[in-house]
Amino acid sequence: MRNVTPKVLTGTLASALVLAAASASAQDRSDWPSNFTVGTASQGGTYFVYGSGWANLIADELDVSGGGEVTGGPTQNLALVHGGDVAFGLTTMGPASDAVKGESPLAPGVAMDNVCALFPMYETPFSITALSSSGIESISDIPDGAKIGFGPAASTSDTYFPAMLEELGVNFERRNGAWGDLGGQLQDGLLDVIAFAAGIPIPAVSQLEVQTDVNIIQFTEEEQQQIIDAFPVSEFSIPASTYETLEEDARAVSMWNFAIAGCDLPEDFVYEVTRVTMENNDKMRNVHRSAEHSIPENLEHNKVLPFHPGAVRWYEENGYEIDDSLKK
Repeated sequence: MRNVTPKVLTGTLASALVLAAASASAQDRSDWPSNFTVGTASQGGTYFVYGSGWANLIADELDVSGGGEVTGGPTQNLALVHGGDVAFGLTTMGPASDAVKGESPLAPGVAMDNVCALFPMYETPFSITALSSSGIESISDIPDGAKIGFGPAASTSDTYFPAMLEELGVNFERRNGAWGDLGGQLQDGLLDVIAFAAGIPIPAVSQLEVQTDVNIIQFTEEEQQQIIDAFPVSEFSIPASTYETLEEDARAVSMWNFAIAGCDLPEDFVYEVTRVTMENNDKMRNVHRSAEHSIPENLEHNKVLPFHPGAVRWYEENGYEIDDSLKK
């Protein structure tokens, strides 16, 4: 009998602890939002796939209703998060820098100070695709007056790629639209080129190369360096394994992407969102394989936005340092 009492006490204590934890968890959620939305971009692009899949993961793991929403992309997402229209969004560092300085084309003069960083996503390569039948095999082959699709208006691609091509001496007619729609226009001969800025593999390109022969056009070394000198981008190489079309790595440039949150979201809620995301990279890679780069080691690529206090708490608890200048 002497052995029974401790077991009973232990079991009683364990049950009490479970009930206490459940009660604390319920109390901790008292200021959580009842649902959330992630601002993504147009259908057919990586942001939509990544953002919608991430929203579903968070919703499932935390038992909170949430989902992705089609938007105009990184620049609009910054404005939507800043204004509280969506809880979370996806953006790139170029538009984020502009937004913080009050130089967003969507809200000139408004310093967007209610936008906080959550976690690094991946690098966005700037790449160019044309039909093989066009004979366009290099940037210098793009004919004068070519009709070029740059993605949704005010997206990262639309903000930076036209200026990049102008820097390289390309004369073109600008077209905007969802990536999937632009892919269809390219295939129908309504566009000469699509200038993509999106995580790879880009769904619209993968779909195109299944249906027709395409050329994925790389920068020359000189073109790459010229763009790096003129814009907030870095050297990048698209692995040959990304697309069936590529026989070798393709030279490009890239810009980092980060998930963002409203700085006024509850700290405990954002802590849990960060924890679920950072501790389930295998599930994130199932959402989109570019999420292999969605790891804490890539925090260093944000030098623009303050990190949300909830995210800071998770990183510091797990041994990752956040510079004081990037704490809200």
